[in-house]
Amino acid sequence: MSWFCKPSSVPLWRDEFPVFTAGERYVSRRQFTKFLTLTSFGMLVGNLWILAQSWSRRAPAWPRLRVAEADEIAVGGVKTFSYPTAADPCILVRTGADSYVAYSQKCTHLSCAVYYEKARNRFECPCHQGFFSIADGSVLQGPPRRALPRVALERAGGQLIAIRVEAENA
Repeated sequence: MSWFCKPSSVPLWRDEFPVFTAGERYVSRRQFTKFLTLTSFGMLVGNLWILAQSWSRRAPAWPRLRVAEADEIAVGGVKTFSYPTAADPCILVRTGADSYVAYSQKCTHLSCAVYYEKARNRFECPCHQGFFSIADGSVLQGPPRRALPRVALERAGGQLIAIRVEAENA
């Protein structure tokens, strides 16, 4: 027998790497702590990235869009338009001889289209019976919890121009 061979029937690698199949399904405290530490660190880095992204965002540059002629809509009349993009439907209502309001036409509950109910002077969402005030877009009744985003209008001569979208808390 040579000097480098072990006389036992157990292979040399089993002595150096004792792996037992019964112990493979158990996790040691050290492995569990290492996993928790690395996971927590990863979540911290992710949250810091989100925070940095939110700080770096600037206020959007709202486009100026001609919506309607001032005398185009009768008092109590409605006109739909898209602002700031073609995928954002909005609704314009002439509430008085010289007063206009415009809001996003998407319900803040599930994005159903709201419409103006002239008889009740409010916006209504037919999907879940949500009602919004015509004066400020606030919720009057129903599942929606947030007001409709208001579209700020500017009058330039005889034209109504959309200049920005005002969020509820802005």
